[in-house]
Amino acid sequence: MREALLDVKELSGLLHVHPKTIYEWKDSGKLPSVMVNGRVRFEQRQLDEFLERRHTRFIDPESLLQKVILPLDSYDKLHLKEGRSAVKEKTRRRWNYGFGSIFLRKTREGMDRWSIDYQDGGKRVREVVRDARTRGEAVVALQAKVAESFNGRLNPMRKTEPMRFARLVEIYLEDYAKANKKSWRCDEISLRANLVPYFGDMRLEDITPLIVEQYRTARLRTVRKSSTNREMALLKLMFRLAIDWGFASVNPIRKVKLFSEKDNLKERILTDEEEARLLAAASDDLRPVLVTLLNTGGRRMEVLSLRWRDVDLERRTVLFTKTKAGKNRMVPVNEPLHEVLSGLGPKKAGEFVFPGDEGERLNGVRRSFEKACRGAGLEGLRLHDLRHTFATRLIRRGVDIITVQALLGHSSVAVTQRYTHTGEDAKREAVRRLEPESLARLWHTEKAEGADSPASHAFSVN
Repeated sequence: MREALLDVKELSGLLHVHPKTIYEWKDSGKLPSVMVNGRVRFEQRQLDEFLERRHTRFIDPESLLQKVILPLDSYDKLHLKEGRSAVKEKTRRRWNYGFGSIFLRKTREGMDRWSIDYQDGGKRVREVVRDARTRGEAVVALQAKVAESFNGRLNPMRKTEPMRFARLVEIYLEDYAKANKKSWRCDEISLRANLVPYFGDMRLEDITPLIVEQYRTARLRTVRKSSTNREMALLKLMFRLAIDWGFASVNPIRKVKLFSEKDNLKERILTDEEEARLLAAASDDLRPVLVTLLNTGGRRMEVLSLRWRDVDLERRTVLFTKTKAGKNRMVPVNEPLHEVLSGLGPKKAGEFVFPGDEGERLNGVRRSFEKACRGAGLEGLRLHDLRHTFATRLIRRGVDIITVQALLGHSSVAVTQRYTHTGEDAKREAVRRLEPESLARLWHTEKAEGADSPASHAFSVN
């Protein structure tokens, strides 16, 4: 009987590598394969031979340790990075060997404490070598750790503990989110409050699309669909990174379809009369902030972070630098905004256009805004609705959507379309423009005389 054959998925799970790696080995001829009914399969015998050949690529930590038998100065000439010998810092000295570094600190008692610094699978590791008394002993410890890390990452038959979701969360936050995302705190809150309590003890390989769907069903009892969509986007990113880092082989979120958010869009656009009431009810400190929001379309933190150095009243421009997309955005200043900003002249001694009590950036205006809304009799109005109002007014007054996109700082027109809303009056006027004027006059004349509607070739009865 012919021995059982392994498919790509089974082999990638067995060897703890990505399926793409299996295909690369196959295409390069390193890993023999057979075709069965048009599908790639692998024989156990050929797999054993392949692993035996690859075994010689792995490093024996003992062989590395023997290199340190060289005098330390000779070893330094071979491995120490040029110009980095014993770099002095405030409280320590450092030796950089390329594959890792040695640190020397002095304790309060005046004793030498040696530490090592190296990369383990993309994660930076810094630890004290408690038994090291000399730099040579610290180098031995560094070599052993680097060799152990190398074998652990490249040996396909390594025995490792399965990665659990809670551990992935810690790696994601420390090694990726804090370095690459401005909104990493939002990710941390979402993970620790909701995702970790549910998935924390699960192994990544045990998290399936069905389990994710069950989580979403439970979440929908307390939150909206849009909130679960944000969590799914976060999970999808984390699993994609886990695959790149070698912790997972599949991304279960790819098979989870996001909910439509069309029903969640809030159409709350201020009328001119409502705007007048809101500004009249606002405090003297809040009113300039509201005028800036209404006339620039800026986000709350973009406006509150605005500095006088980024305001040019002569050229009539403001430059938003603390933007969501991380790109600077310039917006022209119209007459109402120019008048308000010019009136803030006495406050220019500070750095911020809208400063707090101590001259620092104003953190928020939620309470004063809610008080102004109550005074104006406006219910359900959010501060972000002023940005919606800005965009919608521009669209209604004939500004093309590409210009509106640039003013709002959106990466695509599709995002801008979510912020632009057409009122009922505008819809009625748009449909009325389809009426032929002669036909409209004839229609109204006949209706006034009580006659039947005239036949017209302008419409089809089919």
